Amino acid sequence: MKTSTKIWWIAGLLVAASVSASAQDSKIGYIDTKRITTESGPAKAAQIKLEQEFTKRQKELTDQQSSLKNFSEKFQRDEPTLSEAQRVTRQKEFAELGRDFQRKQREFQEDLNGRRNEELQQVLDKATKAVKQVAEAEKYDLVIQEVVYTNAKHDITDKVLKILNGGK
Repeated sequence: MKTSTKIWWIAGLLVAASVSASAQDSKIGYIDTKRITTESGPAKAAQIKLEQEFTKRQKELTDQQSSLKNFSEKFQRDEPTLSEAQRVTRQKEFAELGRDFQRKQREFQEDLNGRRNEELQQVLDKATKAVKQVAEAEKYDLVIQEVVYTNAKHDITDKVLKILNGGK
């Protein structure tokens, strides 16, 4: 081997050895975000809050959908006895009621999704603070959220949940 090739090999081995040594000194943790957003006290409270806020509108939509169905069934029963003008009038009325229902349903879904995102962001903000608290207290060098595989010994989700649920 040439001298320059030997030097590069030695340098590469030294870098690999130092990376390996520093990786052994690192403390890495992992949190399961899905568990945080479903099992934590703040997440459950947010879910209850959303249900209370949107239950009335959901019931109104369900009632309106039922009315539409009843209107359609009545129209189908009465259709043979209706004049052409009455038939056209009822079809227009049904179409208008259907459009109104779809508009309200779309608005409901948009409002619900927006509020859900707001509440979820608040939960995640609290979770981030709890993760930092655990990481600082236990001297973690790195805490990861999304991983393909992890050993259970790196999972600190239970510790974060404990802080979020009020038990320090």
